[in-house]
Amino acid sequence: MAVTGDYDHLVKLLLLGDSAVGKSSLLMRFCESKFDANFVLTIGVDFKWKQVERENRKLKIQVWDTAGQERFRTITPAYYRAAMGVVICYDITDKASFEHIDYWLQQLEQHGDEGVQRVLVGNKSDLSENRKVTREEGEKLAAQYSMKFFETSAKTGQEVDEAFLSIADEVVKQRYSDVQPNTFQVKKANQKKKQSCQSGPWLRRAWHGLRHRLA
Repeated sequence: MAVTGDYDHLVKLLLLGDSAVGKSSLLMRFCESKFDANFVLTIGVDFKWKQVERENRKLKIQVWDTAGQERFRTITPAYYRAAMGVVICYDITDKASFEHIDYWLQQLEQHGDEGVQRVLVGNKSDLSENRKVTREEGEKLAAQYSMKFFETSAKTGQEVDEAFLSIADEVVKQRYSDVQPNTFQVKKANQKKKQSCQSGPWLRRAWHGLRHRLA
């Protein structure tokens, strides 16, 4: 259930995975309940947020979407350290994206906080006729690294909420288990905003400015 207003806990999540596995589409589906088949590739980083209520706690879930292209990978490590949970994605129709999960886990181990929560997501389950990675392979890899596993479809919404909310719940359990809900309230930065999902256009402008200076 989406909520507006103050919140009890902030949950910062990071999306990782190869380019074109559908990370941005998963983000849009989770935060805005929409799907755009013409969604453009992420340049640098972007984020959206969504407020939900879980077990009498109001959570503000902030999700950072990172570019999977190799030329942007030097930017990403700065965002690993701030992440409380990481959603690692591959495309079930792209075997290479699955084989690269080890790379993303190594990057997370190198740059992320110790003990950060993780979940493995095999996206594009609506394209099962083109499947190159079996569900059993995904489950086996997730079990190897002690991660929960979901097969999702950003197009249909299958298991998208379940994946994000599952890791958000684990973050709350890990970081806020000793904090009672409603013991403090954090005001929204802008009380005029009524939507429970917002994106970060200021970040995109900052990134474009940085890219211009580096050109």
